[in-house]
Amino acid sequence: MLYFIRNTFAWTAASLWLCFFGDCYAQNASNILIPGTGIQLTQVGDDFEDESWGYTPNNPKSTEDIDEKQRQPMGKSSNGRWYEGAKRGHPDIVKRVPTPSGGLEGSEGALLMKSLQTGIPGVASFKMHQDDFICNVQYRLGGTVPVSQSPSMTTRVYLPPMEEWERRNGPHFAFRAAVETTIMETKKQFLFASQEKKDEIYWPGLFILRAVKNVNGKQVPYAHFRVRADRTGGDFMGPEISTMGWWTLGLSFTPDGLVHYFARPGTEELTREDYIATAMPYGYRCEEVRSFFYNVVNGDNGRDWSTDWIIDDPKFYVVKTNRVASR
Repeated sequence: MLYFIRNTFAWTAASLWLCFFGDCYAQNASNILIPGTGIQLTQVGDDFEDESWGYTPNNPKSTEDIDEKQRQPMGKSSNGRWYEGAKRGHPDIVKRVPTPSGGLEGSEGALLMKSLQTGIPGVASFKMHQDDFICNVQYRLGGTVPVSQSPSMTTRVYLPPMEEWERRNGPHFAFRAAVETTIMETKKQFLFASQEKKDEIYWPGLFILRAVKNVNGKQVPYAHFRVRADRTGGDFMGPEISTMGWWTLGLSFTPDGLVHYFARPGTEELTREDYIATAMPYGYRCEEVRSFFYNVVNGDNGRDWSTDWIIDDPKFYVVKTNRVASR
């Protein structure tokens, strides 16, 4: 299930093709939640203003998705708000840096993430891999957040000039959430089969990709969003990114189990005009939100670093809650 409405972005022919031939159509968007609506839960998220902010990597990092190895202990931030993903490990560099020009007013600190070895430590795979940097939502809030509370998350991301990107087409970065649903799993025993309920975790989000296009006979690099995912689990084309610099991204979840995707250039708060799409990834009706996280991606060739990704001011919101918003 996909829904689209027009926004201020210039859509490519490929995205229009998806809207025409895929399972998507326009709606009045009356049930779409703008990320940042409601109460900010300040127990999670970060502003990176503390000059003593630090991260302990505890290398070598985990690569469970490749070789089924979780390498304890996991990396974690000094303020307890971030940790290494057991599935794919953390970026090779996680460092507080001065906020790049054009950032949020008053911001003096932001967070740099970049990687050289996104696969198994010390082994170049020459295949695209990714690292995770996870916001500690579930544990700091004492549990998952049901979509009945209409949770959402926002972040600012600095996109460097295209000439500073890793010279590789494909995904370079992502802003995603870890969410849960309940599915029925078939169990077979001898000649009999039964169905049992099972918790299923999945990871919708917005990817940022590098690609090339023909401009006056020349192949010119550009960036665009890709959305994860449609009801079959396939990613679909998002809008082209017309300008580099700071962007504000957002994800929201509504009681009907749908996921809503937003993005706008600059650091201003998101509005309805920044809406990209609504989806039901994998055909799952979302029930609970566990966390949100970032992906840093590169070609894992042992030579080329990922693009430098800088984030600032990630926040988590709910419309309805019994939790107390306090530091």
